[in-house]
Amino acid sequence: MSTPEPVLAGPGILLVLDGWGHADAADDNALTLARTPVLDNLVARHPSTLAEASGEAVGLLPGTVGNSEIGHMVIGAGRPLPYDSLLVQQAIDSGVLRTHPRLGALLEKTAEAGGALHLIGLCSDGQIHAHVEHLSELLAAASAHQVQRVFIHAITDGRDVADHTGETYLARVAELTAQAGAGQIATVIGRGYAMDKAGNLDLTEQAVALVAEGHGSPTDSARAAVGSSERGDEWVPATVLTPAGDARITDGDMVVWFNFRSDRIQQFADRLSEHLMATGRSVDMVSLAQYDTRTAIPALVERADASGGLADELAAAGLRSVRIAEAEKFEHVTYYINGRDAAVRGKEEHVRITGDAKADYVARPRMNLDRVTAAVVEAASRMDVDLVIANLANIDVVGHTGNLAATVTACEATDAAMGQILQAARDSRRWVLAVGDHGNAERMTKQAPDGTVRPYGGHTTNPVPLVVVPNRSDTPAPVLPERATLADVAPTVLHLLGHKPGSAMTGRPLL
Repeated sequence: MSTPEPVLAGPGILLVLDGWGHADAADDNALTLARTPVLDNLVARHPSTLAEASGEAVGLLPGTVGNSEIGHMVIGAGRPLPYDSLLVQQAIDSGVLRTHPRLGALLEKTAEAGGALHLIGLCSDGQIHAHVEHLSELLAAASAHQVQRVFIHAITDGRDVADHTGETYLARVAELTAQAGAGQIATVIGRGYAMDKAGNLDLTEQAVALVAEGHGSPTDSARAAVGSSERGDEWVPATVLTPAGDARITDGDMVVWFNFRSDRIQQFADRLSEHLMATGRSVDMVSLAQYDTRTAIPALVERADASGGLADELAAAGLRSVRIAEAEKFEHVTYYINGRDAAVRGKEEHVRITGDAKADYVARPRMNLDRVTAAVVEAASRMDVDLVIANLANIDVVGHTGNLAATVTACEATDAAMGQILQAARDSRRWVLAVGDHGNAERMTKQAPDGTVRPYGGHTTNPVPLVVVPNRSDTPAPVLPERATLADVAPTVLHLLGHKPGSAMTGRPLL
């Protein structure tokens, strides 16, 4: 039985307001502190609901905060997708990871050659890019295979968890090494250097020089390393822990990357691989989960299939879409919303917005929003474009700074941009579906492990608003169910375009 064509079918705009979460008004809720008349009116006057964007609803472990990668993937796939963190945890719980044939063979090879194992990754429990507890399984495997030298190259966080908690997490790493009877922290560096994804290779090269050549400030403890940063955990400078001795990566060593999310570690992984090759070092390298690197790095845990989503359905129907976002979120409206597929479909156009000024999100919370808005308005005016898909990044990107005042300004800038986009939609008779991909700016403080309440720039488990603005005002407004999930977005978009959802989609049209 075919899906009936909706009354409001026609071309439209899918807007992802990154970091737009829902929570009651509070002193740390940037969204309710901001003056946002357009967003307030949007929710009050048009069909709206709250969509689950975290935990099991999107394919994460229960209680796990959402993130932009899985958010856009589920928006595009029209179904929950077992995320890499969930698949890794399942491999740990089942014992599959510890007994993984590739891991075991490489550890045995390393032990027999007297080589060192290098574990590189983010040391926190934010569950966005990594989880410090995953180290336990890797250390146990190294111990079981009698690898004598195990060096941990720790990346401190400050974004996915409260800032100034790096010392606590590095202390946990030390506990894990003691429990396994293997490993020691060899180097420490902040994620601002090691996990840049904006192409700032000068930052990445500092991380490469640290782990490959031992170029960093010497200190005798992890505590001293974290304390050396004047800009918080994210910007801990390259530091060598002298008690570890010579922990440089040498010929015959083994490297395991233990971040499970690819996008912010792959630049470091590529540059390190290239550096080791250029300096004549043969090193076995694997990653905990699959990375999208130029250099082929075997993964211990494969990723879920995300095909058959919105992009495939648009292509099959011959519908033209234009994808628009700033550089920070461009992959999310292309690669991730397309099911982690880099292929550009025949009627798919990409508009990547870049700026001339250096990224300083506190000083410039508007970022390049004016250019993004102009591109959306221009695309919406084109008669040949069926769907505009855009990401408004400010609420999330500025929210990650933990700076409440700057995030309030970012929310207000997003509100003004929404006003222009909605007017363009009215002018071109387009419907608009606006949705958050995860929570962020609605909670800007968090209790740290020591009990203190500190500024917080990470994600939340709160639901996100989902609003549909019809393309006509002379027909009865549709009613949305009280609750939804991000998996319902693609089926709803296809329904609004006059097409039925794809067979791979388990989400439902909300109208």
